[in-house]
Parts: sequence; C-alpha cells; structure tokens
Amino acid sequence: MKIFSAAQTRDWDAYSIAQTSIRSIDLMERAAEACTRWLLARYGADTPFHLFCGKGNNGGDGLAIARLLHARGRRVAVSVLENGKDGSFDFEENRRRLAQAGVPLQAVGPGLAWPLLSAETVVVDALFGTGLKGPLQGAAADVVRFLNGHGRAIISIDLPSGLDADASSAGGPVIRAAHTLTFGAPKTGQLLQESGAFVGLLHVLDIGLSPAFAAQTPADYEFVDEALARSRFRPRQPFAHKGTYGHALLLAGGYGKMGAAVMAALACLRGGAGLLTCHSPRCGYPVLQTTVPEAMFLPDDSEEQLTTLPADLDRYTAIGIGPGIGTSTETTGMLKACLESARRPLVLDADALNILARNPGLLPLLPEGSILTPHPKEFDRLFGAHASDFDRVTTARAQAAALQCIILLKGHHTFIATPAGPGYFNSTGNAGMAKGGSGDVLTGLLTALLAQGYAPTDAALLAVWLHGKAGDIAVEKQSYESLLPTDLVAQLGAAFRCLYPVPFP
Repeated sequence: MKIFSAAQTRDWDAYSIAQTSIRSIDLMERAAEACTRWLLARYGADTPFHLFCGKGNNGGDGLAIARLLHARGRRVAVSVLENGKDGSFDFEENRRRLAQAGVPLQAVGPGLAWPLLSAETVVVDALFGTGLKGPLQGAAADVVRFLNGHGRAIISIDLPSGLDADASSAGGPVIRAAHTLTFGAPKTGQLLQESGAFVGLLHVLDIGLSPAFAAQTPADYEFVDEALARSRFRPRQPFAHKGTYGHALLLAGGYGKMGAAVMAALACLRGGAGLLTCHSPRCGYPVLQTTVPEAMFLPDDSEEQLTTLPADLDRYTAIGIGPGIGTSTETTGMLKACLESARRPLVLDADALNILARNPGLLPLLPEGSILTPHPKEFDRLFGAHASDFDRVTTARAQAAALQCIILLKGHHTFIATPAGPGYFNSTGNAGMAKGGSGDVLTGLLTALLAQGYAPTDAALLAVWLHGKAGDIAVEKQSYESLLPTDLVAQLGAAFRCLYPVPFP
C-alpha cells in the first residue's frame, strides 16, 4: 500500500471523482458513512457525541457524520470554529443538510462560551485535515488546548487537528486522539514515533478511492501490509532438507546476558533456518544447550565475553551479531575482524550498533546488504542528534544509500530504509512489544530469513511484518502489560501461516 503526501491525497480524491463521475460532496458522504459505521460499532446507543468542526472539507466530513449519527437516533451536538469566513463549498452544503435535519450548531471562538461536555461524551475532531500547513494559532489553538485538557475520548477524522501530514508538528498544539480514522491510506505524519501521542490507534477506512490512481502514482513511502508481506514470502518446498534453508551463525550473549542469545536463537530456528550455530562465551554453554537444544554451540576462548571469531565464516549463509555481547575492547576487536572477514550481509543489533557508534570508522567495512536495527537512541548515537523523526527518516534513507545497507529504525511503525527505491513503514505490532528482548527476537528472525536465501530487502520487510504480527497474535492471548518477547517466538508459526497462499495443510 502506497503512502501519499497531502497533495497526492487531494489528487487521489480529484482523480476518483473524475473517473467515477461523482461529485465531491458524494465522496465526502462516503467518508462520513465509513466513519459513522465505525463509531456505531464501537459505542453504545446511549453514548453522546460532540463534533468539533472547522470550515474546510474536514469540517464538512464532521457535519455529515453528525447528520448520519442523528439519523440513527444518536445524541449529537456540533460546534463550529468561528473565524469570520465562509466555509468550503462542501462544508456549506453539509451545513444546509444538517440544518434541514434539525441539528443546531454552536459556534466556538474568541469571546464565546465553551460547550459543556459530560463525562460520557465522545468528542469527534473534524477541525483540520490534510490542508493544514504550519502550527495552529489563535482560536484554533485555543480549541485544541480546551479539548486536550477536558479528558474526554477524542476520535480524529483523517488527521488529529494540528498534525501535519508531511512535516514535523513537534512543539505545536495538536489534538491528542485516542483513535484516528483516516481515508484510503496512512499519511506519513501518522506513522512516526513523535506522532504517537496524537494519533492514538490508527484505522484506515476504505471509501472507494480509485485503485488506478494508487497503482500508477509513484510514492516515496509504502506501508508493509499483509499483501506486500505475502508477495515477498516463499513457501518451503516439499522435497527440501535442512541444507536447503541455510546455516545461520549468531554471535550473541555475555555473562549475565545469555537470555539475549537464547531469544535470538529461538527466533532464528522458528524463523526457518535449516541449521543454527551459536557462538557465545563459555559461560553460555549450559544455558544454550538446555534452552535451545536444536542449536549447535561454539564456545569462545573467553569465559564471559566474545573475543574471537569462529573459523571459516564462509561456511555460514547468514550471520547475526550483537545481542548481549557488550562493548569491551576485546569484543570491539572481534566485531572489527567480523566486518573485515564477512563476505555476506550481516544483521547488526544492540551492542554491535553501540560499538559502531563509538567507532564510526568501522561503518565503511559493512558488507553490502547488511541490516542495521537501531531504535531511535541507537540511531542518534550512530548518525548524530535529530530534531524530529522526519529528520531521522531522511537520514536513514541517505545512510542506507551511502552504506548500501538496510536500516530498520525501530518503533511502533518501524521504518525500513533501503539503498534504492521507496522507504517502508510497517503495519503490524503493538505497545506490548515495548519490552527488553523484542529486538533480540527480530535479530534472530532476520538472520533466519537471510540464511534461507532471501534478498536483504525482502528479509527486512518480511521479518518486521512477521515480528509485529506475532506480537499482535500473542497480545490477544496476553495483555499489553504481560506480553513477553518469548511470546513473540511462540506465535511466529501463526504469523507465517497468515502468509500461505492456500489454507495451511
């Protein structure tokens, strides 16, 4: 699924209107119907709704939603931001229709009393959409601050008001929504970590926009959904054997951090690697041999840390390095030797990234196609401080091209920067995965897919989607609070099954 800019989104609307010979007011009605269905499905018959509308087309959506809720017997109140100007054509048409339905409007603005909101009221934010540029000021900013301070659940239509679809909104007044109902496809501004407090849970609603426009229009970013993940997935062959699916090597673990190696190893095996060797300090021997009996163990010369490399790295089809290894001088030397010796892409996570950050001269040694998996703080240690997540995305794309590597900027919608082509945001995953060890699971899964012969970009897209999908399946059996990284490993099989082109035998 492509992710379009605000301007492209408006072009998509216009194209759909022209191709299907409908009026813009009718497309607005479709959007309102989709939002109304969502609201009716979520909230009971006694729930009162209060819609806050601007005078643009986003406000027109809000007026149409109010009319449709009223027609279905729901209690509805509407407040319109008064700025002394006429509304858009479709806003004014929906204002007329709402008046005919007998729903009164209340103005909010300078010198006007604030509406009373009961504790049960659900607020629908339809103040500003993709047409907004720059931070909100004056009366609009006052309304946003009023709603954010009132403590009521807020549902935003298309975008939380004040959030820019294409640029950072850091520091400006923005609605803090519990849910955002957007149309056709996500917007970039909805997917970044800095926007999480404003977007809440994102829901993409189908309003019948033209698929032809989406197919023929290039985009800087794509959304990794199930269809895209399935297109990269390669089912196993009936006559395969363990050698068919590669021999993975994990360099992981240290004294007190062997759990990181265990989680990466379990995920590597659940991810489909035919063979797995774990190279860890000698203290890890009883841990790995008892918890992951399917893996072979290759001890380091050191009792407590990694200091040496296994002989003949070429015998391994993929190498993952970093979980729990520490950043000692000896381990740094081991990583340098690995970068100098490896002839295949590596997966680098955790302490491997911290070593690179302390020794930036090692970055040019990365084998082409390697996959780096930093979270935002690790990313800034590697590439410098950034003022916003938009800036991080720009840097990730530039560094992926310069290093000829894949960079996974981890977050709720992990961003995947590739050396060429679009960037990708992931669609799966949840807040329960925000726990130490989740990244170790991803490292093992990435290493498994590389070992099986997946191209680095395909391995990255597929691993990130599967990792998040396993979390989404697991949280249904647990809770956001109780979810463990090992629960992700346990649900990798169920995640893979979602991608089979025919029902699983």
